[in-house]
Order: sequence, then C-alpha cells, then structure tokens
Amino acid sequence: MNSNRKTAIIVGVLFIAATVAGILSRVVMPSLNAPDYLINVSANENQMIIGALFEFTMAVLIAGIPIWMYPILKKHNEALALGYVVTRIIEVVIFTVGVISLLTLLTLSQEFVKAGAPDASYFQTSGTLLLAVREWGGGVCSSIVFSLSALILNYILYRSKLIPRWLSGWGLIGAILYLTSGFLPLFGYGSSSTIYILMETPLGVNEMVFAIWLIVKGFNSPAIAPGSVKTDVN
Repeated sequence: MNSNRKTAIIVGVLFIAATVAGILSRVVMPSLNAPDYLINVSANENQMIIGALFEFTMAVLIAGIPIWMYPILKKHNEALALGYVVTRIIEVVIFTVGVISLLTLLTLSQEFVKAGAPDASYFQTSGTLLLAVREWGGGVCSSIVFSLSALILNYILYRSKLIPRWLSGWGLIGAILYLTSGFLPLFGYGSSSTIYILMETPLGVNEMVFAIWLIVKGFNSPAIAPGSVKTDVN
C-alpha cells in the first residue's frame, strides 16, 4: 500500500469517526433546553462527562484530518491547503471551549443543587451565560468556520480532480448552504429548527460519501502526482 492510499484510508476513517463521536455526544448528553436544566445536569453527571469526552474526542479526530490532508493538498495550492489547516484548527479550538463550558456547567449545576433556592438567580444567570457561549460558539462560530474549511477543501478537490467532480461539486454547494445556516440563529432559528437541519444535511451526507469514497477508491492517482499539477498549469 503506497502512502497516498494509506492517507486516503486514514482521512476517510477520521471523517467517519469524528461524525460518530459528535452524534454520540448529542445522544448521551442530557437535555439543556428544559427550564430545570441545572437540576437535570446535576442528576445526570455521568452522561455529561461521557458526552463531553465524546465531544473532545471528536475535536481530536478533526484535528487529525488537515494534518494528513495537507501534504496532498499543498501540491495543488499550498496557500489554500494552509488555510484549510488553519480553519480546521480554529474549529477544534471552538469545540474545546464548548467542552470546557459543558464541564463548567456541570460544576455550576452541582453547586446550584447544594445552595438551594436563595441563590438560584445567580446560578441560573451563570448557567445561561455558559449555554450562550456554547450556542454562539458551537452553533454559530463553528458552523461558519467549518463551512469555510469545507469550501476550501472542496474547491481544491474540484480543481485538482483528486476525487470525481460531482462529489466535490456537491461539497461546494453543501458548504454554501452550511455557511448560510450559521447565520440563522441571528434571525431566531435555533440549531434544532427544521430549516437549520435541512441546510446542514447536504454537507453532512457529502462528508460521509467522501469518506467512504476515500476508503474504497482513494484519491485519483494521476491527479495526485506532482507532475499533473505542472501539466495543468501549462
């Protein structure tokens, strides 16, 4: 197995593993939307910790994707390849901040239960701020940064023909829709709204098809060769 084939398989696995970890984090996590969410969080300590661990695992897996992709992408556009690395690392930082906010919210909820009603307003205000950090960070900022990274990646893939153009073209359209969805919370549409989900789904499905394609087919060998870049330029 040559290095390019190995890279394709690893990147495909990282995409799938990161997605699975992200889904599991949401499945395990107790509801944060109920009025009594502080009591709910405290009562479900283990689920909160496991959910946070899944989310952090997702962030670590995401960090590995641009590291493995960079050597291949830079052969076609080094500046954009570096931009892809930077945007994905920023995304990882945002998710890490989200994990910290979750664990902080867990501590706050435990103190809330101990303190009782007299100090309820203080804890509820702090909890609201932590949820706002998570919503604006993980919901808005990460969506925008992620979609920008997807635009960069699929643009390079489309121009280089490392994968079929129907697949990278699908990714470009999905990235534009995903970028638009990042601004929906500004107009009162939350991350659980129907329009939000519909606009994010095309890119989410595209990533999984892309991942499977890399595992099964790999990159287009003629396109990945440095010589092909020179030919395209000429």
